[in-house]
This record gives sequence, structure tokens and C-alpha cells, in this order.
Amino acid sequence: MIDFFKTFWQYLVPQHFLSSVMHWLMNRETPWFKDFVIQRLVSFYDVNLAEAERTQIEEYKSVNDFFTRSLAADARPINNHPLSIVSPADGKISQSGKLKHHQIIQAKGNDYSVDALLGGDISLAKSFYDGDFAVVYLSPKDYHRIHMPMDGKLLSMMYVPGDLFAVNPATVRMVPDLFARNERLIISFETTAGPMVMVMVGAIFVGSMETIWQGKITPDYGTSLKYWNYEEESHFFHKGDEVGRFHMGSTVILLLPKDSSQGLSEHDGSDVLMGQAIAHSYPVDDVLAP
Repeated sequence: MIDFFKTFWQYLVPQHFLSSVMHWLMNRETPWFKDFVIQRLVSFYDVNLAEAERTQIEEYKSVNDFFTRSLAADARPINNHPLSIVSPADGKISQSGKLKHHQIIQAKGNDYSVDALLGGDISLAKSFYDGDFAVVYLSPKDYHRIHMPMDGKLLSMMYVPGDLFAVNPATVRMVPDLFARNERLIISFETTAGPMVMVMVGAIFVGSMETIWQGKITPDYGTSLKYWNYEEESHFFHKGDEVGRFHMGSTVILLLPKDSSQGLSEHDGSDVLMGQAIAHSYPVDDVLAP
């Protein structure tokens, strides 16, 4: 019943309008406003500013500047084992394990298809049938930049419009097919372990999603699919390199092909830090070169 009351109102409100308003507010640079909000966020969520590159609230020009804060150089060591797969973000691995053919576990008794998650791209989805997945939930207290789990070359990106339900645990339990119906960015790479996809899932009050190579993607919120092909470009990223960021908390879903890795399911329900080893790969190709 508690989950119901935390969720039902999201069906009634104008999700995209409220998120646009939140994006506008969080970018205000009025000193008293942004300092007040940041101070309350730090206090309420117990944010550790000591690990940030800028440790004083007054150094941030807006609340979004605070959410996308950079960390001190030594705050997130990247596991350097050549076969390690590291967490792409700070957060909690809310679900992880193996796909049941093409089905991904969202919550107990509530699955969704990888075909739907990947915007109906069946060819891409088939690469991950019976593969491995991890869902990393970023709360408002977490570091909000997204990094590479292992070395890889960027192949493509697709923007899929959709709803903007929250992605907190209560909503995940209550809203069917949540991650396959919310707005999302589907980012495809080729790695030493084969294909890899990271899905950045939007949510209500997430002011913006952006990538290093394309800049801000939302807002504006689109109504049709958008596709970018980078196969002829040289976008190579090393493990731990930044690839994108959320301007408030949300979720990243990592997909790996069948028999390419081991260990993801061991971290189910665990708090993780970006750069922490969460699995190891079985290389299927020669090492990629930039």
C-alpha cells in the first residue's frame, strides 16, 4: 500500500512539463537560491562534499552544477585488472544477473523484454539474449557522471522518447515495464568482450541527460526516435573515462552478451562506486586499439 501511494500520483501529473520546470529551476544561478537548495540537499542526503573537486557550496554556480560535480582526482580509483568490468556509476545495483532469453528482471514477478528496452531494435537486442545485465540506481546523493565499464569503441546512440516515471525502488516495484517505457538513451559499444550497451534511463525531475560526444540530449523532450551512427568516427574510450551525466539521479542499465563475463549477479543489491570491479570479462577478440 505504501508503494501505491508513492507511485499513483505519477500517472496523474504532467511528467515532462514538471521535469522542464525542474530543469529551469536547477539551472538558476541566483546565489541565495542555489546555496539554500544545495545546503538542504547536502544535509538531507548526507552528501560527502569532501571527495569533490570543489568542497564549498558557494563554488557551485547552480544546483545542476552541484549535481554534475567532478570528484577529486583520487576519489574513485579505477580497478586496473585488464579483464575487470567496473561499475559505470556510483549507486546501488538494484537488479543483476542473467537474462531469461530476452527477459530482464525488473522486480519480483515483473519482467520486461530487452527488445522493448532497446527501442525495438531486434538485431541489437539479439546480441544480448541469455546475456548478463546490471541495473545501477543513482540516488540524489550520488556522483552523477557515467563512465566506461571497460575499454570500447562507440558505435551508435539512440534516443527513445517515453514516460518519465521515477526510478526509485517503490516505482520500480509498481510500474510494469518501467525501464522500457521511460525516456532513455541507448548507447552501443564494441569491446574486447564483444558488444556492450549502456542505457541511460530518464526519470521525473531529471533535468537533463548529456553525453561527452553529443552534448545535451534532453530537454527538449522529443516525440520520435533519434539515431546517431558513429561507426566511421574514432570515439574510443578507456575503462573509467567519462561518457555522460545526469543532472539529477536516475538509472544506468548495463548489458553484456552471453558467455562474455562472470560475476555481475554477485553484486545484486550492493552499493557500488564508479570504478569498482563488479565482474570480469572473457575476451573474444584481440585488444581494441584507439
